[in-house]
Amino acid sequence: MTKNISAIATKDFLKKNLVLCGILILAIVTAAVEPKFLGAANMNNVLKQLGALPFAALGMTFVIIAGFIDLSIVGMISLVGVVTISLIDPLGQWGALIAGVLLGALLGYITGAILTACGAMTQAEVLFITYGMSSVWLAIGLIFTQGVTIKISKCQSPYGVFTALGSKNIGILPAALIVFLVFLVFMNFFHKKTIWGRSISLLGGNKDAAYLVGFNVKRVMRMVYAIEGAMAGLAAIMLMSRVTSANATMGTGYETNAILCVVVGGTTLKGGKGSVIRTMLGVFLITVLGNCMNMLDLSTYMQTVMRGAVLVVAIWLDNRNQQ
Repeated sequence: MTKNISAIATKDFLKKNLVLCGILILAIVTAAVEPKFLGAANMNNVLKQLGALPFAALGMTFVIIAGFIDLSIVGMISLVGVVTISLIDPLGQWGALIAGVLLGALLGYITGAILTACGAMTQAEVLFITYGMSSVWLAIGLIFTQGVTIKISKCQSPYGVFTALGSKNIGILPAALIVFLVFLVFMNFFHKKTIWGRSISLLGGNKDAAYLVGFNVKRVMRMVYAIEGAMAGLAAIMLMSRVTSANATMGTGYETNAILCVVVGGTTLKGGKGSVIRTMLGVFLITVLGNCMNMLDLSTYMQTVMRGAVLVVAIWLDNRNQQ
């Protein structure tokens, strides 16, 4: 009897965590083929590779929990990156950093306001509108830079804060990761312990119920996109700090990677359920997946195929678990 219960529990775990198990198997295979995978240098490299993705995924978590989706994050990251690096000389490094986060929040709020003005309340409607908004932000970034990459080394003012975020460690952890962990704790508290945070889950679970109990659905929606915009701003700053430059297309690919991390982390695409803590697990797994593929010397095209396959499987499992 005990063996049957254990077998059922194991089968249920494998069913719900197929992507996790698959990535763990890939990590084991990589370690067997390339022993350097488990070395301290590579593990430190994995932590530094986290960089901008955790912030993008954290913001996307709230959007998906609310029952929506967002493709405009590509344009937001790109635009915030080029504007922030351009503000270092006139505002100083701290002024530029704060301005970048505020700009991201503003872009997110504008996106949310446009969505509510259009009456977009389904994922399908939001998908196409945010795709359009991404094109708008990208175009503004291209006009702003004239298509030229801006290098942080050209700045006349000090930019040590960005250098630290991009390459320095505090103890054994990268500075950018420590900043993210601080925001992770704060956003988890906000989601679980505040009425505004809980309203996001209620909105994703049942929009009509959220309206009937007195929540201003449109205001919550705008708040969600403003939060994501602020996180996109931080992602842009971390990315710009790591590569020491910015251009008007630097955010390309972050929308699919962020969604992938959120879904792999266990947040349902149907909305209403999710956890920012589990999203961090998803971020780590996807980063390890990328590192494994690099260690195995897989081509860029094959890596794209692998990420796409993981996303398809994760969505399939999510749909099965909701039935």
